[in-house]
Amino acid sequence: MQLTCPICVAINRIPADRLQQTPLCGKCRAELLPAKPVQVTDQNFDRHIQHSELPVVVDFWAPWCGPCLSFAPVFEQVAANWPTPVRFFKLDTQANSHTAARLQIRSIPTLALFYQGKEQTRLSGALPKSQFQQWLQQQLRSLQ
Repeated sequence: MQLTCPICVAINRIPADRLQQTPLCGKCRAELLPAKPVQVTDQNFDRHIQHSELPVVVDFWAPWCGPCLSFAPVFEQVAANWPTPVRFFKLDTQANSHTAARLQIRSIPTLALFYQGKEQTRLSGALPKSQFQQWLQQQLRSLQ
């Protein structure tokens, strides 16, 4: 299984049965699956998406957006407690407008689920924690 390091962006190969054992980057020794969302940028977004064999959930947000700020703790809580390996990323659309424009992010917050390098689905608007968890479970089931 391939995973991109959230710190140095090195591509790591990890056996699938070791995902639950807190795998570390072979280059910088950072945790490959941190229990918190990883901030991504225009410069590293594609590398993270294209080289992750795990599902990736991206929160597209902006610092001036009230609903984005109210949803941020929900996204963090779910990332910290999600029972199966999923990557959680955040992209500040104000600071990283190229990626947001290329993906046609028209409203924020927007959640997008990527799998095997391709966008599978997206949802706009802030959700309560239970609805976000339910949406994510449904989307992940559809990938299998």
